[in-house]
Amino acid sequence: MMEPLFWLGLSILLVAVSLTALLVTAIPAFQELAKAGRSVQKLADTLSRELPPTLEAIRLTGLEISELSDELNQGAKNAGEAVKQVNDSIKGVKKQAISVSVTTRSALAGLKAGWRAFSKPKRKNSPKQLIESSDLENPTNNQFNDDILDTTARED
Repeated sequence: MMEPLFWLGLSILLVAVSLTALLVTAIPAFQELAKAGRSVQKLADTLSRELPPTLEAIRLTGLEISELSDELNQGAKNAGEAVKQVNDSIKGVKKQAISVSVTTRSALAGLKAGWRAFSKPKRKNSPKQLIESSDLENPTNNQFNDDILDTTARED
């Protein structure tokens, strides 16, 4: 009977040694786990303090970017409208310049014609008067003079 008690005692001794070895190696591991747990807790506290303001700042930045892009789009639209207005103004000025050119040419042509009319020496006698006076001086050409009078009358 002795033999089974020996084996039982030996097995209990081996179990006790194994548990002691396990505890000796597990204690530093449990200490590291406790240290990691404290670090996680500190990280969670820091995140709970810092994350909401950071998220709020990110949200506000997104809103500002959205507003800036809207303003940029509005500015581009206004610039497009300004370019269109300038283009329309240029077209209007071009039409006015053409109109002024035509009016100026017409006015210059009128002035030129007036100048020519007033600067020509005036005849003392009209063609009819010349013919009538020649009839009085030379009565033989009456038929020829009558033809000339008819031609000048038709021209008038």
